[in-house]
Amino acid sequence: MTRHLRLGVNIDHVATLRNARGGTAPDPLRAAKIVVAAGGDSITAHLREDRRHISDDDIRRLKREIDLPLNMEMAATSEMAAIALKHRPHAACIVPERRAELTTEGGLDVAGAKRRLKPMVHRLVDAGIQVAMFIDPDPAQVEASATVGAPAIELHTGEYCNANRRGAAAQLRRLIAAAKLAAELGLEVHAGHGLTVENVGPVAGIPEIVELNIGHAIVAEAVFVGLAAAIRNMRAAMDRALWTA
Repeated sequence: MTRHLRLGVNIDHVATLRNARGGTAPDPLRAAKIVVAAGGDSITAHLREDRRHISDDDIRRLKREIDLPLNMEMAATSEMAAIALKHRPHAACIVPERRAELTTEGGLDVAGAKRRLKPMVHRLVDAGIQVAMFIDPDPAQVEASATVGAPAIELHTGEYCNANRRGAAAQLRRLIAAAKLAAELGLEVHAGHGLTVENVGPVAGIPEIVELNIGHAIVAEAVFVGLAAAIRNMRAAMDRALWTA
């Protein structure tokens, strides 16, 4: 029987488009409802410190009105921890965050911040939130994620997506090794960043990975084919990888 690989759809850039005009459309909540209808497994939303796309009210409405699990991406700050504890999303993915970046540029340095991260991870986990550390596919970061008590990791796939053919093969080997190590340590393994219909297959085929979180490629394709079709196209690309694995 083919395993089910979960697809989390990141709706940040629906909010980016809304905020460009300062109005209420397009509404991320409407986008989330389309994700539900199109067969997505969860909703991912990154509440940034500068609120450049997703807002506090978006998080409130998504948690209240959408039945799918909500994965709240967040910086490792006391403000974001307090918001997560208030709304109790299904999951919280802790990511690095720099104000000047256009998008998340790399993984969190868990190994270098274990003392600071461990209490926060424990508070979130104790509240029933599945915490994932967004990390590069580095053994030291995988091991540190286990040390701080996170039940899951999300492997940053950006270097794989941005590499040339030879470089992508090397980055894929890193992802495979990190996923295997994480599973051996008892961590649930997710992956995401930069994945498209064209490059998702090899990552989807890694057996230890149980969830992919994908946003920009889906929202970009939705401009041309609609959001539901873009989600189904991504799901089909993931499924093809599972059938041939």
